[in-house]
Amino acid sequence: MTSLRARALAGEKLLGALLRMPSEELVEMLAVAEFDFVLIDCEHGPADITALRNHIALAAVHGVPVIVRVGENDRGQILRVLDQGAEGILAPHLDTAADAAALVDASLYPPVGNRGFATYSRAGRFGEVDPGDHLEWYLENTLVLGMIESPDGVRNVGDIVATPRLDGILVGPADLAASTGPDDQPVPEAIAAVHAELARAGSLRMDIVGTRAAAEASFAAGADLVIYNLASSLMRHLRDLASPER
Repeated sequence: MTSLRARALAGEKLLGALLRMPSEELVEMLAVAEFDFVLIDCEHGPADITALRNHIALAAVHGVPVIVRVGENDRGQILRVLDQGAEGILAPHLDTAADAAALVDASLYPPVGNRGFATYSRAGRFGEVDPGDHLEWYLENTLVLGMIESPDGVRNVGDIVATPRLDGILVGPADLAASTGPDDQPVPEAIAAVHAELARAGSLRMDIVGTRAAAEASFAAGADLVIYNLASSLMRHLRDLASPER
């Protein structure tokens, strides 16, 4: 099966959903609905490593790859997530090129990075994968994404996306808005500047949206990967269901 990274780099437009609440059923429903991938949130969501493992394993049954947003750009967190079989990492709060380099270093095996090597994990099929094949596959196919969520990240975006083997960026609009002061670039202009730099550098662009119309607009504007904010979408639908004429 072609990896998510290979599909994205080949120009395929990919649709996923951001899952904040632990729910194996929702993972399976997204797979049955034929989403391209699932993004599990371990930053703002309550999923622990056991729940995360179950989510990844169930997605794998359906052939759906998983990206995990880790709680922080931390080597230990990233290692544990990848050892469970996630195909991609999304790290929050990349403010500098050094942050981006640390993310790549933690996410990839040597000689590109310094991810701890083990084949007895779930990702290594409990030791049944040839070590050389395992190393080669994850070096080539691990999708490494970061988030720009601050004025510092916006200012440093050129250096950030120049980091070798950083595949792409998601702008975090909520944190960016919260951290933007009166002397900073307005948020819409900042987001546009980041997107322009991604296009210039040939980096992947991920957008987060709440509706099908917004997803279509993001793809038309140049996004490579689009995720639905599933909690927001579900609440909107539930409010609609809860308000019929009576």
